[in-house]
Amino acid sequence: MAVILNGKETSKKYEEEFKNRVEVLKSKLDFLPTLATIIVGEDMASKTYVNMKCRACERIGLGSKVVALPENTTTEELLSVIQNLNNDKSICGILLQHPVPKQINERLCFDAIDISKDVDGVNSMSFGLVSMGEDAYKCATPYGIIRLMKEFNIEMKGKRAVVVGRSAILGKPLAMLLLNEDCTVTICHSKTVNLEEEVRGADIVVGALGKAKFIKSDWIKDGAVVIDAGYNEGNVGDVDVDGCMGRVSAYTPVPGGVGPMTINSLILQTLESAEKLVK
Repeated sequence: MAVILNGKETSKKYEEEFKNRVEVLKSKLDFLPTLATIIVGEDMASKTYVNMKCRACERIGLGSKVVALPENTTTEELLSVIQNLNNDKSICGILLQHPVPKQINERLCFDAIDISKDVDGVNSMSFGLVSMGEDAYKCATPYGIIRLMKEFNIEMKGKRAVVVGRSAILGKPLAMLLLNEDCTVTICHSKTVNLEEEVRGADIVVGALGKAKFIKSDWIKDGAVVIDAGYNEGNVGDVDVDGCMGRVSAYTPVPGGVGPMTINSLILQTLESAEKLVK
């Protein structure tokens, strides 16, 4: 019977520990450590996600600040907001909600986030350090996936992992984290030849491309671990896991798998940022 990699329940367990860590921080700091989220425009999915992050902060007693900017915000205006947050000592984590409107240079803005507050791991320097196995904050979704797999004792060392998707905030950083866990990693994308054959050889299959049920059940070999990082309309993931439920060894449900661990990892890294201030 397949193991359900339940991110919702796992994140709840960690939140109990986080509450105690926040109380310790409150006793040692003269301010409430806060996660700041910047959202530009009116994307409803982004607003929903930001609200979920705020509620997660509230549950453990961490401060939460939302900076909502209009759709026509310029790169220069957004950079100014980021710099103000960089300079605010109470802000221990900064998150720029993706995606931003097209007129904004997102990479420039990601890289403007102080690396000590880059709790979503989007700064190029953070990515480089993590890729080299050095200490830095990791992209929250990939980090959440690794933490979830470790929670359920999923063996990664020596396993062949195929990541379908190469985005800068999911596919690429996850591939680096899996490599750091001694997986043999293949990154697949829209130009990959014989994608089905690549997936069929995988011990760990990761859907990270944002297309509903794109990865077919008959591509997945018996005993594989399925990590579905996609979330599409109708609560549907990137993998047609229903068709291979009786054959896989473990899988993440959609919803309730990867998503809660993304938020939990953001919170964890914000706590770690704040704790560095009292060491």
